Amino acid sequence: MHTPADAELIPAPEACALLGISASTLYAYVSRGLIESRPGPDHRSRVYLRRDVERLAQRKQAGRGAARGAAQSLDRGLPVMETAISLIRPDGPCYRGRPAVALVRAGATLEDAARLLWDCGELDPFDPPPAIGWPARVAPLATDATLPPLERAMAAIPLLAVDQRHTLNAAPAIKRRIAATLLRQNAALLVAGTPDARPVHQLLADAWRPGDAGFVELVRAALVLCADHELNVSAFAARVVASTGAHLHATVCAGLAALSGPRHGGATARAYALLADGAEARSPGALVHERWQRGDELPGFHHVLYPDGDPRGAELLAMLRARCAGNPRMAEVEALVAAAADTSGRLPNIDGMLAALCHVHGLGPAPALVLFAAGRLAGWLAHAQEQQDRGRLIRPRAQYVGVVPEPADDPPPG
Repeated sequence: MHTPADAELIPAPEACALLGISASTLYAYVSRGLIESRPGPDHRSRVYLRRDVERLAQRKQAGRGAARGAAQSLDRGLPVMETAISLIRPDGPCYRGRPAVALVRAGATLEDAARLLWDCGELDPFDPPPAIGWPARVAPLATDATLPPLERAMAAIPLLAVDQRHTLNAAPAIKRRIAATLLRQNAALLVAGTPDARPVHQLLADAWRPGDAGFVELVRAALVLCADHELNVSAFAARVVASTGAHLHATVCAGLAALSGPRHGGATARAYALLADGAEARSPGALVHERWQRGDELPGFHHVLYPDGDPRGAELLAMLRARCAGNPRMAEVEALVAAAADTSGRLPNIDGMLAALCHVHGLGPAPALVLFAAGRLAGWLAHAQEQQDRGRLIRPRAQYVGVVPEPADDPPPG
């Protein structure tokens, strides 16, 4: 008999019956990341997440054809549009053919990644740097440290568009210079600071831990690893807004709004909470085992697009190990990483390692989301510019599944 905690976990025969498949097909679905499995009560069998099985069953019942394929494509499915910006491979994302991990190891900054993503060629949109300071109407809002970072940025950026000339100019060079200014302004807004000529990683690191050279390098790497990840939720939101011809400030706000959700950028806060719980637990291994056995997620671990481990998370973890060995908080991270691997076989993803970076350095959860937002802005701006260069409106159709209207009455004889 299932306990309430086990209600979301079902045995293999039940999963196979719901899907109308064999056990071997069930195992294939698990290996492809379509269904998640957990250890069974006797630790020799496996049980499966009911929600994954039911979602897959609904897809199978939806029938075949173009409409079904298009609907499934909207949930990490088949490609739905072309892009030359980034490609996801088992070794991580590539920015216009350059692996993000290789860029980090070569010392690239977020600005370097942005130049690549925006296809700047010989143009350097960051030269000259943006003017120091905020417009008078924006300054009180931009420097109000009592506001949450994303809300502060989303409130101030539309006002910055008011004072920005040429916001709707289609010339590529002008768009890229506006994008460069926005990249630095957004970073400053996220820490209630003031934009200047410093690289974004230096501006953020100085706001949190001034004078810590090792921390500066970790922030630089995190920003580059977060710069883009193909057609993720926030990038798609930015593209949709950009397709209307809206200015880049509006597309950035769309990206920030999408990022704020707990299933996207908010995952960093949940990963940080798990780290904090692990640090306080008498046994991190027992904590992880208990969560896993009752069907809870392990936020900060696993990525559906990287079944063998998120290379971005692995790179950041390696850098943390090299720079923070001996730090008691790093030992707490290592204990949780080991417990997750032993219990579930899952490895840390980029959300988890952004949280770990902040945990190790005595910061709260908010800077992890700031790192994500500051870095990913480069990708949103790349997608917005690519979409506008194509000049096409994104307007998909819906397949109506609601109540069918009654037939209209016959018109009266006339």
